Amino acid sequence: MADGSGPDADRLRKREKVVAAVDLPGVPAGTPGRVVLEAGFRWFRYWVRFENGVEMGSVGREKLMRRAEWEQRQNPAPAAPGPGT
Repeated sequence: MADGSGPDADRLRKREKVVAAVDLPGVPAGTPGRVVLEAGFRWFRYWVRFENGVEMGSVGREKLMRRAEWEQRQNPAPAAPGPGT
């Protein structure tokens, strides 16, 4: 779908900048990297080259975040004031 809401909307693309969402072997959470290869049909896995020099294959989407997603996670928007405050 062209509006970004289809089944592939969350899929990462080759050369996309990502961040390790969790600690991985040799890669602490928060380490930036770039998708080198994507593979799969229903369950996508990624080969990622991290900025600390580690390259890792078969990394699932649940272990990676887009950089904007990581920034939002680290700096959540303040809660809106409730009624009467």
